[in-house]
Amino acid sequence: MTDGSAVECYVNGRVFTGDAERPWAEAFAVRGEYIAAVGGTGEVRRYAGAEAREIDLAGALVLPGFVDGHAHVVMCGEALSQADLTGASDLDEIRGLVGAWAHEHPAAPRVRGRGWSFSAVPDGTPHRAVLDEVLADRPVYLDAADYHSMWLNTAALEELGITAATPDPVGGQIVRDPETGEPTGHLQETAAMAVRDRLAELTSESERDSALATAVHAYLSSGVTCAVDMALDERALAAMVRAEQAGNLDLRVVAHWLVPRSGSTEEELAHVRSAAELARTYRSDHLRVTGVKFVVDGVIDGCTAAMTRPYADGSNAEAIWPYEALAPVVAAADAEGLQIALHAIGDGAVRTALDALEHAREVNGPSRHRHRIEHLEYVDPSDVGRLAELGVTASMQPVHADPSIMENWRAMLGDERVDRGFAWPEMTASGARLAFGTDAPTAPHAPLPNMYIASTRRSAADPELPAFLPHYALPLDESIVHGTRDSAWACHAEERFGTLRAGVLADFVVVDSDTFGRPPESLLRARVMRTVVGGRTVRLTE
Repeated sequence: MTDGSAVECYVNGRVFTGDAERPWAEAFAVRGEYIAAVGGTGEVRRYAGAEAREIDLAGALVLPGFVDGHAHVVMCGEALSQADLTGASDLDEIRGLVGAWAHEHPAAPRVRGRGWSFSAVPDGTPHRAVLDEVLADRPVYLDAADYHSMWLNTAALEELGITAATPDPVGGQIVRDPETGEPTGHLQETAAMAVRDRLAELTSESERDSALATAVHAYLSSGVTCAVDMALDERALAAMVRAEQAGNLDLRVVAHWLVPRSGSTEEELAHVRSAAELARTYRSDHLRVTGVKFVVDGVIDGCTAAMTRPYADGSNAEAIWPYEALAPVVAAADAEGLQIALHAIGDGAVRTALDALEHAREVNGPSRHRHRIEHLEYVDPSDVGRLAELGVTASMQPVHADPSIMENWRAMLGDERVDRGFAWPEMTASGARLAFGTDAPTAPHAPLPNMYIASTRRSAADPELPAFLPHYALPLDESIVHGTRDSAWACHAEERFGTLRAGVLADFVVVDSDTFGRPPESLLRARVMRTVVGGRTVRLTE
């Protein structure tokens, strides 16, 4: 704590601290970057002294700053400037939105869009011809809502040189016409990732810096004070370093380096060694590299998630990282002291991820690195208890269970598995730590609607829809803890932020109404009035 710093005293509010020992308070004091005192108004005023600057909260709710436990920061900023296809229900809407964006941006060399859903596309099979009808003279690149598929027009395929002779990459697929073998314009998994990498090469530093600034503004304005970036690469890291050096990285970023599946164990181990060096280099309060990320499978909506039993249509998907490839690289990352995050949505992939982490423990001994599995949309009951046994954090995103996007998800599984989707209470009942995030830009980044879904299992997009498996809803206070204190714990930061108690960094948000005392829908109307990071107000809404 900084001695001699001016004290600010926040009073006349309702303060949810997230601290298990004292979850509620009336007031708190901030000295420099830190919370100095929390408690009743009288005791905080006595601590602060007569010279303290007093800030009247006027009955507003104060929460710890949200820690988005799974995000893609620069990608989120980029997405906010692209054609938004979220909510488009059919091809006509998609064509209209793509055409409108192209008309509004005539100088853009490429049309970028994001957020289309498989349920909006007949038979879930996007085709380049649909986009050619809208735009034939400019490349069109559309990311699916889950960012595991891309939809390209013919001009984009030609720009990339993708033809019938182009081989599928390891862990991915260039979907082809069954009769001609020509690419349809639909790219899955690592094939889509490769295109995204190519587009990143064509993006300038200034464009990337602008995307980062857009994301930082969006996160802070919505109440997120820290984001755990789950796919850091060289370009995004460079933009974050530039922002931090310029004093513009007000958002805290804890990052996992993406280890791509190449099919070469030596190349994959080289990524691990690079990540270990980055973790030793970047250790500040605003930019810290903590570990690595593996994308073990795809998504249920596109039938690319690895399941232990087939989908409703009889198909199944192989893991992008089968156990034989994953286990040695995970063990090497664990030996380097890195925190491991494994994207695993299907129960087959979750089992593979757990097996790989168990192998690492057998090779290296028990780990203190707080390894994690991301998403866990469907987990076989026999594997739930293994999370706690192996000390694995369940990193999940309530917004992915929004009922407005569940129809296709349920249809792809088509059996009793749909009754155990996104089973958050099962994770905590097993003794595992549960961390909440949004996975933006695959879903909206704002945390308060995310908390609405977590505490109701209803739709933030359409609250009139029936709740999806409402018995899995969590109390609001627990939901917020999973999105603050537990997410901070999951990235080794619980002693720095995630709660409001004396001695931690003063990261908090002021919300205009006490959503605890109102109907759940108030979370959808609530506004973040003030966001404070390290004792400094970085966003203020009058």
